[in-house]
Amino acid sequence: MNKAAPILFALVLALAYALVPAGPVRAAEKEGAPMQSGDTAAATFAGGCFWCVESDFMKVPGVISVVSGYTGGQEKNPTYEQVSAHRTGHLESVQVHYDPAKVSYEYLLDYFWRHIDPTDDGGQFCDRGEQYRSAIFYQGEAQRLAAEKSKAELDKSGVLHKPVTTTIRPLTVFYPAEDYHQNYAGKNPLRYEYYRFSCGRDKTVKAVWSGASEPPPPVAPVAPGAIGATGAPWVTGSYRKPPESELRKTLTPMQFEVTQKEGTEPPFKNEYDHNQRPGLYVDILTGEPLFSSTDKFDSGTGWPSFTRPLEPGNIVEKEDRHLFSTRTEIRSKLGDNHIGHVFPDGPPPTGLRYCMNSAALRFVPKGDLEKEGYGKYLTLFAK
Repeated sequence: MNKAAPILFALVLALAYALVPAGPVRAAEKEGAPMQSGDTAAATFAGGCFWCVESDFMKVPGVISVVSGYTGGQEKNPTYEQVSAHRTGHLESVQVHYDPAKVSYEYLLDYFWRHIDPTDDGGQFCDRGEQYRSAIFYQGEAQRLAAEKSKAELDKSGVLHKPVTTTIRPLTVFYPAEDYHQNYAGKNPLRYEYYRFSCGRDKTVKAVWSGASEPPPPVAPVAPGAIGATGAPWVTGSYRKPPESELRKTLTPMQFEVTQKEGTEPPFKNEYDHNQRPGLYVDILTGEPLFSSTDKFDSGTGWPSFTRPLEPGNIVEKEDRHLFSTRTEIRSKLGDNHIGHVFPDGPPPTGLRYCMNSAALRFVPKGDLEKEGYGKYLTLFAK
């Protein structure tokens, strides 16, 4: 995470796209995925290229897994080639499996709208054709009513300046796509980023939603005891890190890779790089207060950056000799989670740049500080 990273990333991206071979193609022969199991529920959406929709939803706390696939047509066990040739009536879709105790179906609807162009009835972004049209596939009366209400409210708001053309349909059978399509962004990050950029997806979404005042607030998983000062693990020191199997269920793949495997999320395409709202950034698992928006600045690197930690005692600095250089790693003290690195090239007053991963943080807006047990920090935001 240094200032040259975006330039190097772009060069490597272009070269890798030309050199990395495509994965093997095989027919999908699985039956439709289960809609609900135990304490999880499922929501099904079509929003253009399923690689992108899958990747977007995997960033939502409370989402357990996302499966790319096909639905909406009559062909049984369709293949990618058949769907692409307009012979099936199916749409490229995703099925989102989530924990209703951590994220609501209504929030998933809002999140879906904000990551597509709901006014485009000919496809999505650079992908044109019936198989790329947007749709919400509901399961049951509750999802139907929620989807129709959400669409009506969006149309009524006028923020898009055009009618919403996304269709709402009953879900019949969802067919998982071929294996090489699953988690494509994770398995082929360079090719995926090149495709997404060249397709203009993020640029178009930003333009389409420019009339909206503010995106809905993020929904994050709540660690046991993290809400309220009484019994909060970051206050009492009572936190005990769960086993890896439990963490994989609690965190998204990106959050797990960053916090537990010292990974690095993509620059410019993470949740808090451009977040300008006042509030605190806390450890995603323990709730330890780590950084404040009052110390946040735009470093131009594509990751949220701060001039100093909010509570120096809540972070641990460690020497990191990976990537053929020596850097200073930042970890949360109580959770022992990897957060990012600190560099000596920041602005005054410290001259430091704490370059953090959004995937390791949870943002607590100023308006929620009191109810979440961070009331003592409200003085930071007094005018």
